[in-house]
Amino acid sequence: MEALLAFGAALLSLRLAGGLWGRWRERRSPELAAWACALLAYALACAALAWGAAHGWDARSFRAYYLFGGLLTAPLLGAGSLLLVRRRWAAPAAFLWTGLAFGVMVAVPVHGVFVGTGIPSAQAHLDFVPARLLAVVGNTAGTIAVVVVALLGIRRRPLGNALILAGVGTAAVGSALAGLGEAATALFIAAAAVLLYLGFVTPTRWGDRRVASEGSASLPG
Repeated sequence: MEALLAFGAALLSLRLAGGLWGRWRERRSPELAAWACALLAYALACAALAWGAAHGWDARSFRAYYLFGGLLTAPLLGAGSLLLVRRRWAAPAAFLWTGLAFGVMVAVPVHGVFVGTGIPSAQAHLDFVPARLLAVVGNTAGTIAVVVVALLGIRRRPLGNALILAGVGTAAVGSALAGLGEAATALFIAAAAVLLYLGFVTPTRWGDRRVASEGSASLPG
C-alpha cells in the first residue's frame, strides 16, 4: 500500500509538471518552466519513495530521493518565483545549482547500512559537507524566495499566493514528518503539489482568464 501511494503521488506530481510545461510552451514565460522543473523533481523524489517502499532503500534510491527532493525542488520553486518578478539572473543561477547538485550527489560517498523500508535519515548516510550543507542552503534560499514573493504579491493575487504559501507549508510539514514513512510523506507531497499547481495557475482576479504568469509579472505597487 505504501508503495502504491508513493507511486500515485509521483504520477500526480508528474501530471501537474506536464500541465505547467504545456503552459510554458504556449506562453514562453520562464517562471512556468522553472515551476514545471520543480514539480518534475518533486515527482522523481516521490518515485524514489515508491522504489524504497517496494524494494527497500539502497544507496541508489537514497541518492535519487535526496537529489530531487532535498537539493532541487525548493531551489527551482524559488527560481520560478524570482523569474516571476523579473529577476532574470535566477535562470542561469538555477542551471548552475542543478549542475552542482547532480555533481555532488553523483560523487559524494553514501555510508551506513540501509535497513527496511523506512525513509533513511540523511544524517546517517551523508556527511554534512557538502551534500547536507547544500540542502540547507538551497532549501532555505528557495523557500525564502517563494514566501517573500508570494507575500509581496498577495494583495494582487490573494487566492493564488495563499495556495502557494499553503503548498510550501504542506511540503515542510511532510518533510518534518518523514519519520512516519513513505505513505504519509507521499500524501503530503501529493497535497503540496496540488496546492502549488493551483497557486501557479490561479488567475489574478476572479473572472480574469489570464494565468498567474501573465497577470503578476511585477511586484504590486
